[in-house]
Amino acid sequence: MNEDQIITYLKENDIQKIKFAFADTDGILRGKVIHHKKFIDGMRNGYGFCDVVFGWDSSDGTYDNVKITGWHTGYPDQQCRIDLSTFRTVPWQDNIPFFLADFSKADGNDLSACTRSLLKRIAKECEAMGYHPEFAQEFEWFNFRETPQTLADKSFTHLQTLTPGMFGYSVLRTSQQSEFYYDLFNLLLQFNVPLEGLHTETGPGVYEAAILHDHVLQAADKAVLFKTAVKEIAYKHGIMASFMAKWTETLPGCSGHVHQSLWNKDKTVNLFHDPDDIHKMSPLLKHYLAGQLYCLPHILPMYAPTVNSYKRLVEGTWAPTTVTWGLDNRTTALRVLNESTAYTRLETRIPGSDTNPYLAMAAALASGLYGIKNKLELTIPPTTGNGYQDTKNGRLSTNLHDAAMLMKNAPVAKELFGEDFVEHFTQTRLWEYRQFAKSVTDWELKRYFEII
Repeated sequence: MNEDQIITYLKENDIQKIKFAFADTDGILRGKVIHHKKFIDGMRNGYGFCDVVFGWDSSDGTYDNVKITGWHTGYPDQQCRIDLSTFRTVPWQDNIPFFLADFSKADGNDLSACTRSLLKRIAKECEAMGYHPEFAQEFEWFNFRETPQTLADKSFTHLQTLTPGMFGYSVLRTSQQSEFYYDLFNLLLQFNVPLEGLHTETGPGVYEAAILHDHVLQAADKAVLFKTAVKEIAYKHGIMASFMAKWTETLPGCSGHVHQSLWNKDKTVNLFHDPDDIHKMSPLLKHYLAGQLYCLPHILPMYAPTVNSYKRLVEGTWAPTTVTWGLDNRTTALRVLNESTAYTRLETRIPGSDTNPYLAMAAALASGLYGIKNKLELTIPPTTGNGYQDTKNGRLSTNLHDAAMLMKNAPVAKELFGEDFVEHFTQTRLWEYRQFAKSVTDWELKRYFEII
């Protein structure tokens, strides 16, 4: 819809309020409900929004190490602009009109901390090179019979999962929770976040969903909306959904794999497929893959942004630990799927469900384009067998501090994303690690309280 069509829609349906939101650095949706007059007045020039949303963490703790905003700037407003093409209604909230927004300015001079603006820039670069980027993200998450209050009352201990036992791909378990299960599929479809598939994953109360693929920006929008929508739909059923990468050491973590392919501009030819190649991989895909392998260690925090992310990236847990790729190999960091022309694609397996989709997709696309622009050769052979044991090309950082420091000082990261973004983002990750490092954990109490 264009401006006139949206205004007509609001008038014809007597709409009094509109909801909009944008993703912060952690991919958390921040937004508000506004009067229809304010919405119309700001459609072109935007709405003032306090830039503290890029100056605090996921718990609203203000960073003490970033330049873009802080007490030193007075936390002024920045212009937040709604993207009219993201219009949809929220079916579980009386179909209130909803829009996504970002901090892209009319002249293109974006706020460097805005993650959607970053992905928009990289997508435009891809299109200028003659490619259509087709992406999708899939998520695993745990469901609990809890509320925010019960979690607080129990200090996040003795949590009750939605169902007991390991029931991957179970028809029985989803039938037992059919109202919630089908609400997810049907309401997300009405919300214009259509799912390709939805099923239980191995683990108590674990679901997995694959979102239908789309242009990279729309794919990231849908992935961001998916996470919040699932939580809101779960609340309706007395359920809490958690997208932590690893909530307990005794169970597998939750992935957020990114699937991607490049097509010609009219989306009729998959440029990653070559029927004459031994692996059905085009030269373009090989360059793209080589770029991701080269950049991966230097941009890891964009795939693994939290302290908890690295609890998932351990051997034998269906998450990668090495700089590897393979043909339909789930132990490698990058997995090539080439079963057919239409579905030939690359799966980046490092991201967990805790990722900011804008950053995960920006990292994947930018590093792949880096390989194409520099015609990087795919010198790393495909891993056959156990990717955890294939360490000849290096291991991934094992904690957020090391990963953030590597990115902070990496010239290639600044080349891909700009110095201002890299400086701001890595400082937020170092802050996150410092908050963890000074905390006293249950493990320490159990380990040392009496015996030391």
